Formats: sequence, structure tokens, C-alpha cells
Amino acid sequence: MRIAVTGHPGVGKTTLVERVLAAVPLKAGGMVTKEIRKVGRRVGFSVIDIGSGQEGVLAHMHLAQGPRLGRYRVNLKDLEEIGAAAIERAIQECQLVVVDEVGPMELKSPRFVAAVERALEGASNLLVTVHRASNHHLAYRIRHECDQLIRLTESNRTEKTQQVIRLLTSPGR
Repeated sequence: MRIAVTGHPGVGKTTLVERVLAAVPLKAGGMVTKEIRKVGRRVGFSVIDIGSGQEGVLAHMHLAQGPRLGRYRVNLKDLEEIGAAAIERAIQECQLVVVDEVGPMELKSPRFVAAVERALEGASNLLVTVHRASNHHLAYRIRHECDQLIRLTESNRTEKTQQVIRLLTSPGR
């Protein structure tokens, strides 16, 4: 089952992923991203390997190098060595591959794009969050090739989280 989740920033895509990971009895791997906040202000994003817990900086306001995206610079080293590597490992070792998120920052890395393409083609179970409006070919593929595309809103978060859990745990899926 390949499930894509999309929605506006801040709607709860990462929270849905975390709740699904806690509820689904499948060996999971891959990556999640989270905000880095200082004194209540977002200054960047982290990338976390679900399997090992290793954490790095995906993007930050105060990085000196890396592709610029808005007020952030993307840290391709951590994205590739932690995020893309976690996806590559999960394809080989896990029952559920998780990619949170396929968005403008992550799409700056050819290795990340290739890893997600392999997951889309070969993972028996995939849970991926995808930027709602990206025109990148990979974001388009995810939105159109996954078995389920879930559009998350504030009003349907709980219902959609339960739906994803059912989809990944129901026998005979």
C-alpha cells in the first residue's frame, strides 16, 4: 500500500506520520523532518532517521553554504547522509518506508530524489508526505501514482490518521 499525504504547511502531516508509526505493527524506517525553534521562532528544520534516531540539520537560517530556499540554506550533506540513506536502508530492511517530506528543500538533492523514486517503485508499503503544490516531477508522480492520496486538513486530521492506520493494518490489503 502506497499512501501519500498532502496538505498546507502546519496542518499536521508529520504528526499523522508519528501517530501512524506508533500504531502500526510494521517494522518502519525512513525519515521525518521537524521544525527547529529558538525562542518560539522557527530557524530551521531537522532530518531524523526513524530507525537509528540519528538527527541532522536539513535547513537552517544560519548556514553559510548550501542551496538557498527562502530564508534558509539546505544542508545537502545531512539530507543525503541521514535522510536519503535512511530511505535506502528502509527499502532493503523494513516493511514500511516513511518519507516525511517530499518538498522544495528535499528536492534539492539528487540522491534523495533517486531514493524516493526507488521507494515509490519497490516498497511494499510506503507512507510519504508531499508538498501540495510542487511541480517537480517526483511530487507529481507521488500525487498521481500512490494507491491513496490523502488531503489533510485541520478538520479531518483525526479521521485521516485512523484511515491510514486501517489501510496499513487491515488484512488482505
